[in-house]
Amino acid sequence: MFVFGNLLDAFALVLEYVLQIYSWIVIARVVISWVNADPYNPIVRAIYSMTEPVLSRIRRALPVFGGGIDFSPIVVFIGIMFLQSFLVQTLRQLAFRMQ
Repeated sequence: MFVFGNLLDAFALVLEYVLQIYSWIVIARVVISWVNADPYNPIVRAIYSMTEPVLSRIRRALPVFGGGIDFSPIVVFIGIMFLQSFLVQTLRQLAFRMQ
């Protein structure tokens, strides 16, 4: 059973890293929106293509507040923090109990 526990712990670690990297990508997206970067730059296009599916779904669900300010990145950060504190920690505790 310890093999499955180690596998679960490794999955939790990879998930934590993926969520951390995605949060940095969202931060880059916010900064790009402030500086009005070239939309034809391949890096800018890659960042937009990685973040737009998530942000557009949240934008459709959120009502528009105060002058059209986009609160969707904040909601994404809250979701990432929830997943890191709940899901990753739960997987780690399950893996620890299996070892």
